[in-house]
Amino acid sequence: MGGIAIFGAGGRAGRAVTAEALHRGHQVTAVVRDPGRHADLATAGVDVVQGDVRDPAATATIPRGHAAVVSAVTPFSSPEALARSALDERFFVDGVEALLDGLPKAGVRRLVLIGLFANLLGVDGRPVLEDPAAFPAQLRPFALSHTAGLDRLRAAGPSDVDWLMLTPPAGLDPAGPRLGRYRTGGDAAPATGLSYADLAVAVLDEIETPTHHRTRVSVFH
Repeated sequence: MGGIAIFGAGGRAGRAVTAEALHRGHQVTAVVRDPGRHADLATAGVDVVQGDVRDPAATATIPRGHAAVVSAVTPFSSPEALARSALDERFFVDGVEALLDGLPKAGVRRLVLIGLFANLLGVDGRPVLEDPAAFPAQLRPFALSHTAGLDRLRAAGPSDVDWLMLTPPAGLDPAGPRLGRYRTGGDAAPATGLSYADLAVAVLDEIETPTHHRTRVSVFH
C-alpha cells in the first residue's frame, strides 16, 4: 500500500494520525503550512513538506503516489488563537474544493477528513452549534465555516474522490490511551468521549479497509 499524505499534520489530530500510520508501517508525507514550526515531525518514515490545503496545485502534486489523503486542517491552533485573529469564512470550503479538484489529478481516491462536533445533532435535534448552552457563541463563526466545508462535500455529488468525514465528540482527550477500539454512528452527537489516539485508529482503519463512503459519521468510544 502506498503512503499517506496528511494535511494539517502539525495539529493534535494530525500528529495522532501520523503516529498511528507509522505504527502500522506506512510512509507519511506530513503537509504543514510552515515546516519550520514543525521540525519535530521529521523522523523516520515521515517527509515534512510545505503545503496549503486550499491550494489546488498542492492538492494535485503532493498526494501523487500516495494511497490516501487525510485532512486534519484548522486555521487556528486553539480558541484563544481564534479570538486573536480574523477568520477566513471560506477556509474549509476552499480546502474541500481544492481536494476535490486536486486528488483525481494526483490519482488518489481515498480522502478522510476530521470533522467538528458542533455540527452534529444534539438531543433536541438541532446542531450543537445552535445551542448557546452547549457551544460558545464566540466560536460559532468557526463552526459555521467548518459546516460549510461539510455542506460542500455533500453537494459534490458523484466524484472520483471517495471521501469520508469522521466527526469525534467534544473534548477529545490528548492524553487518552490507545484502546484500539471505537464505535461509529450517524449525525447525532455521542454521549461518550474519545481519545486522539483512537480517532487515529478509526482514520487508519478507514484507509486500510474502507467501510463508509461519501458520508459523515460520528466516531466515539
